[in-house]
Amino acid sequence: MIFIKTPIEDAYEINLQINEDDRGFFARFFCQKEFKEKKLINSFVQINNSFTKKRGTIRGMHYQKKPKEEVKIVRCISGKIFDVIIDLRKNSKSYLRWYGIELSSKNKKMLYVPKGCAHGFLTLTSNCEVFYLVSTEYSPNHEMGLHYDDPKINIKWPIKILYGSNKDMNWEKI
Repeated sequence: MIFIKTPIEDAYEINLQINEDDRGFFARFFCQKEFKEKKLINSFVQINNSFTKKRGTIRGMHYQKKPKEEVKIVRCISGKIFDVIIDLRKNSKSYLRWYGIELSSKNKKMLYVPKGCAHGFLTLTSNCEVFYLVSTEYSPNHEMGLHYDDPKINIKWPIKILYGSNKDMNWEKI
């Protein structure tokens, strides 16, 4: 795996090292040793899988408040998404900055989302399937969110947002 720092403190784009031959390819999705060497969280308690039918659907911007903050490793295994994180850590150099990356089944990139960041994605194609590792169990009592279109954050979404859950469409703005 190749770890590339993003403009968000402690967040990484992760590129798989693909071994390809006439059968197809092989790559490691996760290696505890490599994450430990980078001083990244390397223990996960949930593996989540989402499927989104329609292009232009927003999922996010979600996070869990202390003490249930979570680290995520996100990969799109079918279709294409614009994956976004927002740094909500007041002591971070990148506080209230956002970072977005295209994740797709073709580019096989992943995003390491550190604790204290909101996360969400917009589907760029129909029929998107996203797979993510999560370091902390989901806790409804600690669930929080930010509005995807908060002018204080000013995310530049690549396409128009057409669909979302009632909850995601109505999170508060900062």
